[in-house]
Amino acid sequence: MRFLAYLSRNPLILTVPLLVASCNNAEHPEESTEAKTQLTPVEEPEWFDLRPEAEKAYGYTHAVRIGTAITISGAVSMDDTGAPTAVGDLAQQLKNCYSDLDKVLKHYCCTFDDVVAENVFTTHMAEFIKQSGYRNTIYTERFPAGSWIEVKGLALPEFLIEIELEVHKAR
Repeated sequence: MRFLAYLSRNPLILTVPLLVASCNNAEHPEESTEAKTQLTPVEEPEWFDLRPEAEKAYGYTHAVRIGTAITISGAVSMDDTGAPTAVGDLAQQLKNCYSDLDKVLKHYCCTFDDVVAENVFTTHMAEFIKQSGYRNTIYTERFPAGSWIEVKGLALPEFLIEIELEVHKAR
């Protein structure tokens, strides 16, 4: 009984052996050849840099699309050279982040209605909560899943907020 209670709290214990068993075709080599011919081709990632020079300097890509999934790196309030903007003004930094995210979404022919997850990182949660009503102008249909997380610091001390997105958009 104690073991069953443990398994009910830890379902991955059962999942891992099942995955291993389902991936092992060594016992049935004839299935292995057939399965290979039925595999869907893997889509190549489509990379997008909003600010190529700044992103290269910081060591990241602003967005990557694979199939219907688009991952957008955290947007911060910066200019094209990577310098912080709206220093000390979380409300304006919030607007600048969403403006940049909108540019990335448009590159992929998406809108904020296609966003399925949004994670907000801020160094000032109380101020972000005061300003969070602005999100009602961004998400007009429904809000995505996500988290709001207060952090000690972001990439540069002038950054007060960073917003990352996950998007699902059929081609």
